[in-house]
Amino acid sequence: MKKVLVAIICISIMFLSFTEKEVITYQDKTIVEIAAGNDNFSTLVTAIKTAGLVEVLSGKNEFTVFAPTNTAFDKLPEGTVTSLLKPKNKDALTDILMYHVVAGEYKAADVVKAIKDNGGKFSLNTVKGEKITLKMKGNNVVIKDAKGGQSVIIMTDVDASNGVIHAIESVLMPKS
Repeated sequence: MKKVLVAIICISIMFLSFTEKEVITYQDKTIVEIAAGNDNFSTLVTAIKTAGLVEVLSGKNEFTVFAPTNTAFDKLPEGTVTSLLKPKNKDALTDILMYHVVAGEYKAADVVKAIKDNGGKFSLNTVKGEKITLKMKGNNVVIKDAKGGQSVIIMTDVDASNGVIHAIESVLMPKS
């Protein structure tokens, strides 16, 4: 009986040690490093590199990034991503990407509380300088963009050393 108890304690300690190291390692990575380490964000990472935003999103300033997945980019009309990645469209690409970024760190619980405290809607200014509006739809947080499009947050609170990432199902579009 003592041997079984000792074995369980040892396994538990090993598991906790491994888990703690994983969290520390993960939180030591920047927003860009985390995105680059996840195949679901390969299009986003390519866009960030093309727009020249790696340094901005890897710096010491804290950001909340509403990160479109590859599937989100695939929903755009055919040829849109290819066109945006051309050097002549760098400004438009930068505007779209910066529309997904908010200064400061907004965890999911903070967003939900703000929505409830503000009559069902919560608006944030993006780094692009335009607003996005967040609201609840059932148990999901939905973001409404300047053109009326909507995107559901599908993964929350991916902590980075310089902020937090929330994955979204559709690309948000700024007004201009």
